[in-house]
Amino acid sequence: VQLQAYGGGLVQAGGSLRLSCAASGRTFSSYDMGWFRQAPGKEREFVAAIKWSGTMILYVDSVKGRFTISRDNSRNTVYLQMNSLKPEDTAVYYCAVQYTPWRPYNWVESDVGSWGQGTQVTVSS
Repeated sequence: VQLQAYGGGLVQAGGSLRLSCAASGRTFSSYDMGWFRQAPGKEREFVAAIKWSGTMILYVDSVKGRFTISRDNSRNTVYLQMNSLKPEDTAVYYCAVQYTPWRPYNWVESDVGSWGQGTQVTVSS
């Protein structure tokens, strides 16, 4: 699966952005999808994941209640709706696909089968 992320930009604190990640391949609906982010000088961290069926979702604690992950299997696309953005959300955001069966814990980088290119999100204070 090849992934193309877009939708990043510059937004003021408290604002919203929606990231999208379009996937190629006919088997997108079979795969679990996720988002990671990497802030300057920090390691890449897990943000959210959604099971292929959409029936199970995970979030890192710092975005719970503010971010929503969703998917549209008919469009081969996964989304990350980000509300109430904070300066600490500033990072490059990456979409990811997991080829192994769903596991009920936050992903680590070794769980990821393929990465999309990043999209920059900058939140000004």
